[in-house]
Order: sequence, then structure tokens, then C-alpha cells
Amino acid sequence: MGWLIFWIVLYLIVIIALSVKHLKTSDLDQYLVNNRNTKTLPLVFTILATFVGGGTSIGLMALGYESGFAAVAIGVAYVIGFIILWKYAGKIRNYGAKRNIYSFPHFLNHTYTTSDEKNFARIFSATVSGVNIFIFFFILSAQFVAMASLLKFSFEIGYTTAAIISAIIIIAYTAIAGLSGVIITDTIQFVAILIMIILIFIPGIITDTETFSRLNDLPREMLNGTQLGIVFLVGTPIFLSWSVLARMDIWQRILAARSDKVAKRVSLWSGLGMLPFYIIFPMVGMAVRLVIDYEISPDETAGVAYLFIDRHSSGFLMAFAIVGLLSALMSSGDSFLNIISISAVKDFAGWGKKTIKPEKAHQLIRVATFIFGLTALFIALVFPNIVDLMVVGISTITIFAPITIFALINKNAFAYRKAVIISLLVAFFINLFLFVLGVNSPEIFNPKASFIPSIIIETIVLIIGVKLTKINKTVLK
Repeated sequence: MGWLIFWIVLYLIVIIALSVKHLKTSDLDQYLVNNRNTKTLPLVFTILATFVGGGTSIGLMALGYESGFAAVAIGVAYVIGFIILWKYAGKIRNYGAKRNIYSFPHFLNHTYTTSDEKNFARIFSATVSGVNIFIFFFILSAQFVAMASLLKFSFEIGYTTAAIISAIIIIAYTAIAGLSGVIITDTIQFVAILIMIILIFIPGIITDTETFSRLNDLPREMLNGTQLGIVFLVGTPIFLSWSVLARMDIWQRILAARSDKVAKRVSLWSGLGMLPFYIIFPMVGMAVRLVIDYEISPDETAGVAYLFIDRHSSGFLMAFAIVGLLSALMSSGDSFLNIISISAVKDFAGWGKKTIKPEKAHQLIRVATFIFGLTALFIALVFPNIVDLMVVGISTITIFAPITIFALINKNAFAYRKAVIISLLVAFFINLFLFVLGVNSPEIFNPKASFIPSIIIETIVLIIGVKLTKINKTVLK
């Protein structure tokens, strides 16, 4: 306990110092996109910290415990996704710098709306931001669940108390620091994750699996990746990969790059750099399944990480690992909270199309941060299953992929704005329906695969909508 307090105090000192640095900033570009002048390595670290740290790492360990190598399909999807992003990263960065774009929803609104159609613009921006905020509530809640689980085991406190403490820390820091502060803490936290992997996770996996020989004791479906069904195994790399191109957190990083070349390098290095983590973390969960003699309930699988760390470390190293994971959770949490707050202010307060003072924008973003943070805390308290929170969050993002690709490749995308919004809404409600169906009746449908039919139907609806729009234009002529 002494070492744990030491690392927590040390980490809090660093966080407070960074917070004070950013407390009085009135530079909107610094707060939102780090002055569009970020170098390659910090951006790679902040992306990796978000994709492999925090709730994702603990969620992957829990998913590995439940489903084995099926979790690796997510990592493969992201590698493919970042290669797709590489093709468009330079264009995204330059487009954002030229037109003062601050977020992914801002880009969609800029592409598909105009001030001449105020009612449609309001409906479209509300739809895009509403769906995005809905998605990131689940991802943010997963960070709270994971953080609460670590605090619960480390300090032997109740889950509710631990979740509230977690939310307060993340909300307070995000409201103060903005993206520039997030990038700095992400770098620190990613280094901590690397140290843990080298000193604890890899040696622990080798020990528990007896140099991988005991993996054969697991069910065959966990080893060949079919535990969640062949649809999830095959469909995830094919369809989830496109979600990278539509993630608000990735857009914010790409928009913060100092040049188009930096943006492209960041995309490639980030994709290649994250795959090893998406293999190691599920194997932690598989190792825990091999060495414990009881079944962990779905609502308790966030504790798999603590069980593994407790088994393979002690004292100084264990305390470092716990605080490292807590810091990584904060890294991911503040990123997601920062993003949904920016999006809400941009689209619901009229920012972007209208001019408001930087001080007012800061105030509104910070108010949104508190409101959304508390909402995510509520979700974490009533729905503590980290695997479902993580999967539904990251997979639902995919429904933005078709309309994003369309906006990037079609110079006249605005002409098909009605088809775009209809296809997006169809995909959202189908995905929501299938997820709820799967949660309530898993024997009928696997909720973790709800995004696959959703994006297929969305693409079909978009294609039909585009063709009908063209026909209408021809008739009118």
C-alpha cells in the first residue's frame, strides 16, 4: 500500500503541474488541436495510448478471458483501418487547416450542410453529434468501469465509490487541460504501459501458459477465434477496419499534425505499432482463465487485469503497474470526454458557422465536460460489463464510415445530403435494435456483431439514395 500511495502522489503532482500550465489558456487552437503543430512521435504515442491503454487494454484482457483469440480480430481490423486512413490522412489535415475544421463532426457538417438550409443543417448536425456522443458515452463508461475495478481491488472500497472517484479525476483534468494537455499525459502513460508489458505481462503470460504449451487446455473455439462466432471473426476485420476513418479521436489527432506528411506517417506507424498489444492483452485474459479455479461473472471481468498483476508482481512493481493502468485509463477517458464535449459545443451551440469568443467556447466546452462525464458515470454504475461497453462503442463508430468515405472521394457530396442522413439513421437504429436483441436474447443474435448487418444495410441505402437523387436531377432537367 505504501508504494501504491507513492506512485499515486507522484502521478498527481505531474497532473496538477500540467493542469496549472493549461488553466489560463485562451488559445482555442491550442486547447482543441494543439495549434496544428504537433510532431510525429507525440501523435503516435497519444493514438497508441488511446487505442491500447486504459479501458481498451483491460477490456481486451476481459474479452480474452471470455473469448480467447477472437479479440485479436479487433487488432487486425485496426491495422487495416490505419492503412486505409494513411491514404486520406494528408488530405484531412490540410482540409482542416485550410477551413478551420476542429473535429470529425465539424467536417461532416461543413461537407453536407449550408447556411441557406438552416433547418436541415440543424437536423444534420444534431444527428451526427447525437450519434457520436451516444457512441462515446459507452467508450467513456468503459474507462470508468475499468478504473473503478482497479481502485476497488487496490483499496478495498465499493465499486460505486471507486467509479465516482474515477469520474471526478477524469472530468476535472479534461475540463482544464484540453488536447495539448492530453497529448503530454498520453506520452507518459504509453511509456508506462510499455514498461508493464516488458516487466509483467509478457513474463506472466509465459509463466502461466508454461511457455504457451498450456494454451491447448483451453476450448478449441478460444484458440481458433470462433468463440464469438464466425461472423464476428471474419466480419470484424472487414467492417470494423473502416471505423478508424470515422473516429473523432483520430480526426482530432490528424488535425493537430504539423503537416500532411506528419499526418500520413502517424497513420502508418500507429497502425503497425498497436497490433502486438492486441495479441498480448487477450493472452493475459486467457492466462488468467488457465490458472484460476472459478468462473468470473461478466460484470466482474474488468477485474481480470488486477488478478493477473497481483499474481505476477508485488511491492514497488505492482504499485507502479496499478498506477500505470490507472493513468492509462485517465489517458483514454480524458481523450474521449474532450472529444464529445468539443463536438457538442460546435454543433449545438452554433460554433463554427457563427463566431463566438474563445473564452465563451472554453466555458461551454468545460460545462459540457462536466455534464457528459456525469452521464457516462451513470452508465458505468448501471451497466458495468466492460466487454459489452467497449465492443458496442468501438463497433458502432463504423456506421459513420460510408458517409465519410463518400465525403472524401465525392467532390459534389453535398448534393446527396438527404440520402446521407437517411442512411446514417437507418444504420444507427438497426445497430441499436440488434444490440439490444442480442443482449436480451443471445441465443438468437450475438450483440457484438450488431454493427456488421448495420453497415451493410447502410451502404445499400446510401447507394440507392444516391442513384435516386441522380434520377430526380435528370427528370428535373
